[in-house]
Formats: sequence, C-alpha cells, structure tokens
Amino acid sequence: MNTIKCPKCGEIFTIDEASYNDIVKQIHNKEFKKELKKQIETEIKIKEDEFDKKLIETENAKNSEINELKSQLQNFDNEKKLEIAKIEKEKDEKINNLKIEVKSKEDEFDKKLIETENAKNSEINELKSQLQNLDNEKKLEIAKIEKEKDDKINNLKNELKNFDNEKKLEISEINNKHKNELEKKNNEIQELRDYKKRLPTKMVGESLEQHCETEFNKIRMTAFRNANFEKDNDTKFGTKGDYIFRDFDDDGTEFISIMFEMKNESDETKTKHKNKDFFKKLDKDRNDKSCEYAVLVSMLESDSDYYNSGIVDVSYEYPKMYVIRPQFFIPIITLLTNASRNSLQYKKELEIAKNQSIDIQHFEQDINDFKEKFGRNYRLASDKFKTAIKKIDDTIKKLEEVKEALTSSENNLRLANDKAQDLSIKKLTKNNPTMREKFALLNAENNK
Repeated sequence: MNTIKCPKCGEIFTIDEASYNDIVKQIHNKEFKKELKKQIETEIKIKEDEFDKKLIETENAKNSEINELKSQLQNFDNEKKLEIAKIEKEKDEKINNLKIEVKSKEDEFDKKLIETENAKNSEINELKSQLQNLDNEKKLEIAKIEKEKDDKINNLKNELKNFDNEKKLEISEINNKHKNELEKKNNEIQELRDYKKRLPTKMVGESLEQHCETEFNKIRMTAFRNANFEKDNDTKFGTKGDYIFRDFDDDGTEFISIMFEMKNESDETKTKHKNKDFFKKLDKDRNDKSCEYAVLVSMLESDSDYYNSGIVDVSYEYPKMYVIRPQFFIPIITLLTNASRNSLQYKKELEIAKNQSIDIQHFEQDINDFKEKFGRNYRLASDKFKTAIKKIDDTIKKLEEVKEALTSSENNLRLANDKAQDLSIKKLTKNNPTMREKFALLNAENNK
C-alpha cells in the first residue's frame, strides 16, 4: 500500500500498488510534457542568445562581412525552421501518444473504479445479509429461551400451587385430627377431674418429680425415641429447674426444648405459695438453659378452677409458659412436640419453596444478563459494520477526488498543447525589440 497527499485539500490517503503505479505514470507523462516545453523554451532562449551575440559581432565587423552574415543568418533561419518543424512534429507525436495513453489509463481507471464499486456493493449486501441472518437467529434463540423460561416458570407456579393445595389439605387433616384429639383429651380431662380427689392419695408415697419421670419413661421408646428427659443439675447461673426435655428429628436437629418445674402441695404446706410465685424463676431458668418452652407442673392451689380446667397458658405474663396438673404432663409434651415437629416440616418446605423461588430469580437474572450482553455485542458488531461502510464510502470519495485531479491534469495538458500550437516567431519576439529589429532588417533586405 502507498500513501498519496491530495494537492488541493492536503488530505493523505492510502491506495493499492497498481493504482499508485497508474497515477505515477500519469504524473510522469504530465511532467514529461512540462519538461519538454521547458526544454523547447530553453533551447529557443539559447538560440536567441547566440543569435544576439552573432548580431553584435556582425555590427562590429567590417562591411565586407555583412553579406556573409546575411548568408549565415539565412542558413540559421532555415536550420531553425527545420529544427522547430522537427520539434513540433515530435511534440505532436508525443502529445498524441500521451493523449492515447491518458485515455487508456482513464478507461482502465474507470473500469477498476466500477469493479471496486461493484465489489464494495456486493460486500455490503453480503454483510447486510449476514447481519440480518444473525439478527433473525438471535431473535429466534431469545424467543426460544423466553418460551422455555415462561414454561418453566408456569410449571413451577403450578407445582407451588399444587404444593400449597396439598399443604392446605394436610393442615386441614391435622386440624381435624387435633380437634378429635382435643375432644378426646377433654373427655379424659373430665374423667381425670372426677378422679382428681383420689389422685393425691395415690401420690402420697411418691414425689411429683418421680411421678412425672415414671410417666415419661413409660412411653419414651414408643413416642419419644429421639428425646432426652433429664434432671437439670447445672447451677452455674445460680438457680436450676427440675427437668429439661429436648427432642430431635432423624437428622439430629433439635426442634423443641422444655424447661419443667415441679411443685407438690405437700412441699409447700407451710408457706402456701401460689403458682405465679414461680413464674419469674422458671422463665429465668428457661432462658439460662436456652429452652423454648417453660412448663410448671403444679399441685398448688388445688381448689382453683382456673388451674384445674386443664392446660393453662400464661404467656400473657411470660412467653411460651404453661401451668398444668400432673395428669396433663404427657399431653402437654405431646401437643408441643407435634406442633414443633409440624412447624419444622413447614419451615423445611418453606425453605425449599424459597430456594426454588431463588432459582427462578437466578434464571431470570441469567436471561436478563444474556440479553444485555447479546445487545452489547450486537451494538458493537453494528458499529463495526457502520465503520467499515463509512471507510469504504470515504475511499470511494478519495478515489473520485483522484479522478477529478487526473481529469484536471488532462485539461492542463490540453491547455499546454494549445499554447505550444500557438507558438510563433512573432510571439517569441513580441517583448524583444532587438529581435524584432533584426527580423525587420532581414525581411527588408530579402524584399530588395
């Protein structure tokens, strides 16, 4: 590749080697004509100087040499005419050859220019076709991905809907089951109320703690195989409860913990404490040992219908705290354990649903990220195509400027040829009085 500087605007542009050689040849031909003209003018000037010198020598010579000088002048004039005729003939031949060559180069340049334009148009059409095909393919791919995403989202929504329906059905069944169990327990409570007067007599020979531990051990292996029910012997916080109940799922995850405090009426016959006197200590022990629930198993206030009615919720004073009679020891554990186990299942299912929702969000984020990156690559490719097309247009514009400059050069050659054709002795001696006088003298002598 070669660079050329435009003589008009000064802009530098690049053309291939063949075009450059063509332009160099045309410029060379122009310079050749210019040099030829300059050489002719120089030779004429030299001849004129020699002629002036000879005329001056002739004027200073003797009168006997005038005839010889005239003869020499006549011979010189003849030779000059012959030489000028020869030079004009050679000039005409060279000018004609240059015209033919310029015409041939112009035809060849026009042909190459047409071929270049056709190639450029073909390439542009091909690039546009490729860009359109790429755009269509990407649109189809995006539509396919969006359809798959919508189908997947709809499937997940249907699965979530089915899951919700199943859970509602399960919750309804559990509620019915709990309702039946509660009705059954109420019947048992009524029977236990009738049996209440005999119960303290049965427990006279054993403590309340031993009674509760015995009742729990009876059903440990059938109902609470993964549970721990142990004495609270940790006194590092200053106080301690009586028993701590903890239950675990099959994975070893704890899902319920209960701090138990046992109070037997026989233990407090002198002071006659009330149940609420132990709420604060029980809540402290529950918090110190990180237990979720607190249960007071009490024989205190045996005549209170409020505490004899069944399981008493005292959460209005301390959260998740209950007061029960000994006959409700196993039921309270069962109720709280089942509630926590169901809650654990709901938490796991909620976590699964949450993860599924997060997966959907990630999928949508991936789709949006793909769209953004694809759009960015599409814009970059489009900009590249536009830049390439602009460069092609600029190249065509520069080639047209070169063509215009070459056309202008041909006009200048034509004007130079016209000036050479119009060249004569009269015009050469127009501003030379000495030469006019010599030629006038010569013509006067010839006419004698």
